[in-house]
Amino acid sequence: MRYRSIMAATMAVAVTALSVSACKRSKSGGSSSSGAGGGGGGGTTLTISSDLPLQGAQLDTSKSTNQAIQLYLDQIGHKAGKYTIQFKSYDDSTAAAGKWDPAKCGQNAQDHVANKGEVAVMGTFNSGCAKLIVPVLEQDPTGPMLMVSHANTNVGLTKKWDAGEPDKYYPLGKRNYARVVTTDDFQGAADADYLAQDAKVKNCYVLNDGETYGQGVASAFVTEAKKIGLNILGNEKWDKTQSSYAALFQSIKTKNPDCVFLGGIIDNNGAKLIADKVAVLGDNTKVRLMAPDGFTGSKDVTGLPQAAGMNLSFAGLSLQPLVAAGGAGAKLVTDYKAKYGKDPASYALYGVAALQVILAAIAKSDGTRASVTSQVLGGSGITIPADQSVTGKAIVIDPATGDTSAKDISIEVIKDQAEAFVKAQSVQ
Repeated sequence: MRYRSIMAATMAVAVTALSVSACKRSKSGGSSSSGAGGGGGGGTTLTISSDLPLQGAQLDTSKSTNQAIQLYLDQIGHKAGKYTIQFKSYDDSTAAAGKWDPAKCGQNAQDHVANKGEVAVMGTFNSGCAKLIVPVLEQDPTGPMLMVSHANTNVGLTKKWDAGEPDKYYPLGKRNYARVVTTDDFQGAADADYLAQDAKVKNCYVLNDGETYGQGVASAFVTEAKKIGLNILGNEKWDKTQSSYAALFQSIKTKNPDCVFLGGIIDNNGAKLIADKVAVLGDNTKVRLMAPDGFTGSKDVTGLPQAAGMNLSFAGLSLQPLVAAGGAGAKLVTDYKAKYGKDPASYALYGVAALQVILAAIAKSDGTRASVTSQVLGGSGITIPADQSVTGKAIVIDPATGDTSAKDISIEVIKDQAEAFVKAQSVQ
């Protein structure tokens, strides 16, 4: 499988590089800590980075996330306990790929480790990228180095899923990864439940993009569908290089679906897929169309006329209920809008939630990478109280797995070229 071969090659190169250059400053890394000693940090000024796709369909979401993080750091005076915090942004995408790129993720992993003032990473957005970076950070000689994601939903990063998961991402047996959103076993199931119970569909065709995330969420959707009696007419990969999907949907049309589920990311020619679905099968009220959070937060979706009426899910709480609830999240949204003239992306708030976990860990630590990581993946873990959390509810990280206790899934609909909140879907 292409993904596994890339990961093996990347890890091999990265481990070799770490042994040679762990104590060297990377040319692409952030500023060094003031007085930083060994162990990655240990001084009074520490660096937290983000690792996001800054090119392609998710540019707007990633840009919004970095802006929200910077705004939050400004508001708290760039402090975590006795430490001053600097922020460094890394791009894990390339112009050629138009999205996250495996080679870039591998290079970023080495750069995170080589930047000796950096103690933790907020990211990644794409689960496949995280699976390349996490093992390198885990094997950091001065670490392990912490990564906390705001958007990774692939189950295998923290729980048993595909063969060898999650242990193969932690070669030394030391957990160094956590997240503040729930996983695709819950998201895929919630999507199937919504379509069966609320949309009242009976027969659904599933397409996946063949990537780690897309295959995982599609698999979870199919598993739940079979449990609740939603008939699955097929589950196949769409080819992102195709100029037309008319023939694909003509074939699907012969099966008389009343639903199509897209497991994957918008970056993989998703806009063309949506347009051709509507052209062949009809609008999204005639044959329901749904996609998970790999399609959220992108103008490539909301700006597409054929996306009207399409349902999306988001692995968290959308902005509307967060703002309505008041509290820290509502304040951050208000402040962000005042500064930038528009609402932040939903995942931007979860980027700040991940940052809150990292900051809490730093405040309890001795400033070294190993110590920061051990605060999250050891002892009692990290809890951000509800009155402080930008998600509006307590963030509790399980120190054994790195998973969050919150299992929130929001259902949205594309209306008037925007994502409109429909409901918070219950998760079993």
